[in-house]
Order: sequence, then structure tokens, then C-alpha cells
Amino acid sequence: MQLDSFFPYRLAVASETFSRKLTEVYQQGFGLSREEWRLLFLLSNAESLTSRELTSRGTLDKVQVTRAAQRLEDKGLISRAILDEDRRIRVYQCTPEGRALFASLLPQVEARAQAMLSAMSDEDRMALERGVSALLRAATET
Repeated sequence: MQLDSFFPYRLAVASETFSRKLTEVYQQGFGLSREEWRLLFLLSNAESLTSRELTSRGTLDKVQVTRAAQRLEDKGLISRAILDEDRRIRVYQCTPEGRALFASLLPQVEARAQAMLSAMSDEDRMALERGVSALLRAATET
């Protein structure tokens, strides 16, 4: 079998390439890593989230969440507290600075994504949406 025709490989390459193009927006201008952006994205839409919730909602593992959260906290973009009931669990929140940065970055990231997607025909974009949705459903059901 040729690697270029192996669907899992092609899907991973397409996803990584698309993600890398988006990363350019928040990394070059704002010094955020992909992991930091993903945490900021999740936290900007919530009052607060625990470390467990962050790992279950995103594509990051526990170590990636911990490291990215530390960097975001060092930058003043999120805050972290320890739960009294279970001292192993951290609770994270966006700071006002984190929310402001996210609000300024999101339109730029969306514009970059739209620029890539607009290079596709309407028919291909709709097929991609349907395909990604179907793949996610199938992957969670098996």
C-alpha cells in the first residue's frame, strides 16, 4: 500500500497542515503555542474549567494541559486555583487580559481558516463538513 493513498495518513497530514497554517496567526504575532491557543479557546467560552474538563474537551493530554496552563498563567492570560475538596485538581479561568487577547485573535484565526476553505468549491466545502461530522460520529460510536 502506498502511504499517499492510506486514508488515516492523508487525514492526519491534512489536519496538521490546516492547523499549522492557523498556528502562524497566534504564534508569530502573539507568541502562543498551539496548546496554549487551544486552552485559551476552551477557557474563553467558560466561566472556569478543571484540568479534567480541559483534557476531556480538547485534544490535549494531562501533561500538555499542565505545561500550556503554566505558560498561560506566566503570561497573565489565565489564573489557576486548587480545589479544596481534591487538591489534585486545578481550576482554570481566563483573566480579563486573556479574554481580550482571545477576542482580538479569534477573528484573525477565523479569517485564515476561511481563506483556506474559500480556495475550495462550495460543493467540496459542504462535502468536507458532512464528512468530518460523519467521521466524528462514527469514531465516537465505535
